[in-house]
Order: sequence, then C-alpha cells, then structure tokens
Amino acid sequence: MTEKKFVPDWTDKPPVPGSFRSIAKLGRQDQVEVPTEKYFQHLQKDLQLSEDYFQNKRDGNQPLGPVPASNLDAQLLDALIAIVGKENVQTDDYNRVKYSYGKIQDEIVGLKRGILHEITDAVVHPRDKQDVQKIIRLCNEQKIPLYVYGGGSSCNKGFLPQKGGITLVLNTHINKVLEVNELNHTCRVQAGCMGPQLEEALKHAPERFHTVHRFTNGHFPLSFELSSVGGWVLTMGSGQASTYYGEPYNLVLAMEMVTPSGTINTCDYVTTATGPRVADMLKGSEGTFGVLVELTIKIFRYMPENRKYFSYLFPDFDRAVSAAREICQGQFGLPAIFRISDSIETENAFQLYPQPALVEWVLDKILGFKPGKRCVCLGTIEGDSDFTKIVQKKIARIAREHGGFSSGGGPMRSWEKDRFTSWLISEVISDYDIILDTVETSVKWDNVHHIHEAVLDYAHSIPGTICFGHMSHFYPYGSNL
Repeated sequence: MTEKKFVPDWTDKPPVPGSFRSIAKLGRQDQVEVPTEKYFQHLQKDLQLSEDYFQNKRDGNQPLGPVPASNLDAQLLDALIAIVGKENVQTDDYNRVKYSYGKIQDEIVGLKRGILHEITDAVVHPRDKQDVQKIIRLCNEQKIPLYVYGGGSSCNKGFLPQKGGITLVLNTHINKVLEVNELNHTCRVQAGCMGPQLEEALKHAPERFHTVHRFTNGHFPLSFELSSVGGWVLTMGSGQASTYYGEPYNLVLAMEMVTPSGTINTCDYVTTATGPRVADMLKGSEGTFGVLVELTIKIFRYMPENRKYFSYLFPDFDRAVSAAREICQGQFGLPAIFRISDSIETENAFQLYPQPALVEWVLDKILGFKPGKRCVCLGTIEGDSDFTKIVQKKIARIAREHGGFSSGGGPMRSWEKDRFTSWLISEVISDYDIILDTVETSVKWDNVHHIHEAVLDYAHSIPGTICFGHMSHFYPYGSNL
C-alpha cells in the first residue's frame, strides 16, 4: 500500500445494534459521514501523524457488556408503572445507558472504549404533562433525583445521573405542535417536539391548522435535527439564522414548567411592566427549576422565494470583520445567516475544494486575494421581497468598499446543503482518538481580534492541535468566534 493511496479503515456502516457505538452515534443510525482521501491527507499532514498511527482503531461496535445494577426500589418502580404504564418504563441495561449520555466528545470517546460513567436507575416516558406532575410529586416525596432528556444532543453532561435516580424522556410522547395562531404569529408546542417536526408542521400550517400562510420558527442550531424545542430554550443556544430571527431567549413568549412546588405557567403577553419576568428566569435554567412541558413561541412567514444568497471573498480578516460590523450597524436590516471564516479556515476550504489553476491565478495575482490571508464570507437574507433586495444591495456596497469580491450565491448554497450533517465526520475520526469539536465565544467588536489571535496562539502552541475559526451570530454590538 503506497503512502499516496493509504487511507485509514474508516467506519462506513451503521453501528452494530446494541453496541456502545449505537449509543454514542451522532445523527441518525443510518447517517455515516466518511472522510475523503483528500481530507485524510490534510488531517495527517496538519497533525503530523504517521501511517502507523492509524493501525489502532476503536470503533465501539463491541456489545454493551456489564452495566451496574439499578438501585431503584421495587415499590417506586411499581408506582412509576402505575402512572405511565409498563410499556413506558425501561430498566434494561441498554436503555439505561442510552439515556444517561449526551453528545459531548469525551462521553462519546469514552463510550466507544467501553468506559461507563454513572447510569440512571430507570427510564420513564411520560405520556402528557399530567404524568409529569405525578412523577415529580412522587420523586419529591421519595427524594429521588430526576433528569430530563429532550432531544439527546446535550454537550454539557446534562444527562449525567451523578446521584442515581430516574430519567424522563420527553420526545417520545410530549412532542406535538398543538396550535398555530395566525393572527398573533405564535405557536404552542410541547417541549419534546424535535426541530424537524416543528418546521414540518409550520411549513404545512395551511393544511394542518387552516392558516393562510406558511410559517417558520427561524431557529436552526447545528443540532437542529437532534434537539428539542424545550432544549433550545433551557440551554439558551443560538441558531444559524439568529442575526435576523433572534435566539430562543427572544423567540419564546411563554412557558409551562412543572416543579415540586406546583406548575409555573407564564402568560404569552407581548410585554409586561410588572416587575421581574418569571419567564426570563426560566430561560437558560438547564432544567434546574423543573420540567418544561409546553411553550408558546414566535413564528414568521415562510417565504423561501424571497431568499437571497451571497458570498464574498475579502483580502484579509481585518477587512472582513470591518465590513461585517458596518453591515450590522447600518440600520437598514440584517441578514439571516451571516458567517465569516478566518484565513486558516478559508485556506482549509480551498485545499479541500481546490479551484482551477486559472481561477486561483486570477484571485492571487490579479485581484490580490493571497492564499493564507484571504477570508470568505457567506450568508442569506430572508423576509419580504423589498426587504431582501435592499439588504442585498446595501451588503454589496459595503463589501465592495472593504475590498470584497462577490463570488455569487453558489458557495452559500453548497454550505447550506450540508450544514446539519458535515460535522458528523467527527464521529468516525474519533475512532482514532482524533477529537473534532467547536467552542463558541461571545465577543464585542472592540475585542474580536485580540481574542481571535490569543486563542489561535495558545491552541497552536499545543502539539497535535489544529485550530481555525469563524464568526457567526452577528449583532450590532458584537458577534461570536
């Protein structure tokens, strides 16, 4: 096997049922993103790895093996069965492990090596909010710890049952879109509803809820296909189109949360001036106050026919950031998706998707977009047709003033096509102890460059580390890295 042709034996099939890998799996069980040979070559070069390094593979396809026994009292188990039915209580080893894990990288890598952390004693699938009320009352009386599993995409060990207890799974039954109110532009939805379920219902609102218009919630985190609406609000995540639509903090109007002391049911008023807002205290609370069962959220008219796609190449990161700041502070309207890749991420993309020699020569020699310095910017504009046209025009003018060169909408369309699946490549490369992850840092405009440079310098000082960055989630007062 020659060096040029050598490619590791990447796992390219779905996990073996009942294996560690089937629990650690990112995405659907049938989704496997395998690195290309070109990707591997860059990975091997940048991490300075030999072929020998790839001789040891641990894909986690071994059977689950022994699991610590449940410590749940038999009487408590009977009480749970009496509430939700026997078919909605699981005490088998596989499901206890499955619902004790999220998707943070050290959990995934540990699982694929057969290493278990604490495991829940039982998994319960409540059928409705009345079941949740009864379960919480029971657990409060018995002093039983309770953990809540929404979509399963947690990346902060939110499902870790450190003190034993039971895990509630909401996406099995408490997962419905209950109402679309066209007059108020609001939607009432159960907390366990998954992202694709919500969008599907909103886009088909005329057929399902007899509305005139189709709608969207506008929230599209990277975990969109794997996360629940309740999880979006309680973790205070940010979606790819948040610059225009807002974040879950802005998108939720009311919440119903079951607590040991009773149910908190906030009202979906447009705004209030009656002291501290209880709903604001619950947002981002990570489930510490109770179990979120229902939400009222904002919705927007779905008008894909008006969507504008754009991409620009800038000579360097400084000018790209300056253009982005002026766009966000221009008060003419904001794009929906807006991203700037730094020079390292941009160059990585050019290497993985090389341009024809003539195009590369023109970019470098004629237009002055030097390899290693140039930065790409991608985005979309959404809303009414007049709005999208004026924003597109303003962005084009500001980009030109900062040395930007339009590369059309093609790059953005390509990115959009794979935006929920491309990151799944991290699953297969972790077979070889290579960890791929993203960490986001909130930045103000006046410290973007300081933080960007300091983090890169530190990361690159650590052997075996590749680090590059991009900005997204733009606002008039700052962005993120």
